[in-house]
Amino acid sequence: MARPVSRAATVRVLEEIQRDIRALRLPGLVGPPVHGPPVPSRIYLLGQAPGPHEGRLGRPFAWTAGKTLFRWFGEAFGASEEEFRARVYMAAVVRAFPGKTASGGDRVPSAEEILASRGFIEREVRALRPRLVIPVGKLAIGEVLGEAPPLAGVVGRALRGAFHGVACDVVCLPHPSGASTWTKTEPGRGLTRKALRLLARHPEIARAFGG
Repeated sequence: MARPVSRAATVRVLEEIQRDIRALRLPGLVGPPVHGPPVPSRIYLLGQAPGPHEGRLGRPFAWTAGKTLFRWFGEAFGASEEEFRARVYMAAVVRAFPGKTASGGDRVPSAEEILASRGFIEREVRALRPRLVIPVGKLAIGEVLGEAPPLAGVVGRALRGAFHGVACDVVCLPHPSGASTWTKTEPGRGLTRKALRLLARHPEIARAFGG
């Protein structure tokens, strides 16, 4: 039987991965790569990509969408932003801001940019072996599930999957962007609430936040 890996050893592996993340440079990406602290957590949150402010602030979900996301978590299971960042490993499909489109919106990362960060995700998942994965937004949901089904087909459902060979529960969330109306109208609003209730009842959330 394999010996369990210590938390300190896991942190060292995560720190090594994050050094490699900070060294990532691709022509189309803007600003420095972004990552959260090397938290040895059984919960893995996967966002889409940093926005224009995250590189300067040095942490994921640091702007408007983050305020909404952390408000959801606070209302669902009482976690403050600081508590969540300290107890959940936060990652993204692409690790640096993809830049703007000609119309002013955030550019969707290219397949090449997604591939360039996929190795980081695989290494993080294999180091952490999370029991709960929370993909946030269509791009992250597609990365975790291997396909991008309509949000109404996966948000609010308790899913079971194998992410980079690690068996885990998956609870999908829509992106908390202020530009999206999906969470403000039905069925999106009700399904988002259902997804947050699923999170609040999950044993790993209870373990991390004392629920």
